[in-house]
Order: sequence, then C-alpha cells, then structure tokens
Amino acid sequence: MPKPIIFSVDDDAQVLRAIRRDLRNYYRDQYRVLSARSGAEALEMLPELRKKNEPVALFLSDQRMPGMEGVAFLEKAKVFFPEAKRVLLTAYSDTEAAIKAINEVQLDYYLLKPWDPPEEKLYPVLDELLDEWQAHYQPEFSGLRVVGYPFRLSRTQSRIFCQAICFLMNGWTTKPTKKPKT
Repeated sequence: MPKPIIFSVDDDAQVLRAIRRDLRNYYRDQYRVLSARSGAEALEMLPELRKKNEPVALFLSDQRMPGMEGVAFLEKAKVFFPEAKRVLLTAYSDTEAAIKAINEVQLDYYLLKPWDPPEEKLYPVLDELLDEWQAHYQPEFSGLRVVGYPFRLSRTQSRIFCQAICFLMNGWTTKPTKKPKT
C-alpha cells in the first residue's frame, strides 16, 4: 500500500519550501509530501493520484493565491478525495473566507501564518487531523487473484496449497496436527 499523501499548495515559493521542509522533517516516515504552486497545478495532479489509488490524507492550502483561492481549490479537491482533511493557511485573519470555507468545504482547520515554531503551532494541529483521518480510513482492497483451470485437489494438496498462500500473504504457516498413535 502506498503511503498516504499530505498535499500542500501555496503560490509563494519561499512559503511552499518552508511548509514542505517542515512537513517532510516531521511526517516523512508515515506520509508522502507533495506540493504545488497553484490550485490549478494541484488539480491537474489529483486525477492521476485517484487513478493510482494513492490516498490523500490532508490538503493544506493557502487562501490568497492568484487564479484560484484556497477555498475554491479545496472545494474542487473534495470531489477527488472527499475523506481528506482540509486546512486553510493564511497570513490574514480573513473571517469571511474562514466562514465560507467552513460552510462550503467543511474546513477542518484554519491556520495562520507564520506557524513557527511548528512543534507548537503546526504539528499538534496536523497530528490530530491525521489521527482522525487514519481512524476512519479504509484502504481499497487490492486482493489476490488466482488464475488457472478449475481442478480438484486432494485433501493433502489443498492443505499444502492453503499453507503456501498463508505463508505468502502473512509470513506464517499452519502447523499440521499429528494424529495420536493407536
């Protein structure tokens, strides 16, 4: 299963580098961190991620971007990944945008820039949201497909076949039971 994705969007290259750095430093073991310089660029990436069944756990988007505001991006991203958590990042206390985001895209959190130190202002918020996402996330079943001609196995062959499948999938085997001597 691929690592879930934390997706950040900001038009300011310096801010995007900083958020990407902070996210990777803290979350790189459990999540992939992707980023885009605009809402339009991010939206171009989402269909491919959806097609590959790569889960997005969280969107972190700046509100004030040229071409597409953060609320508009989050609304469109919700179509592709409705279960993903949504965080709006802004340098301004724009209450109108926050109210619109909460009502229209079910915003999970409104985060003000700067988020320094991230240990106090960023990670605790994202940890809580990601824990909530993980608690409700159900990965798609990739399954196991056995292809071949129908045939009948003896009892011993069936047992060996089942043990082999268990070993391949779980790394363990079932122990055969010994019959008592009479």
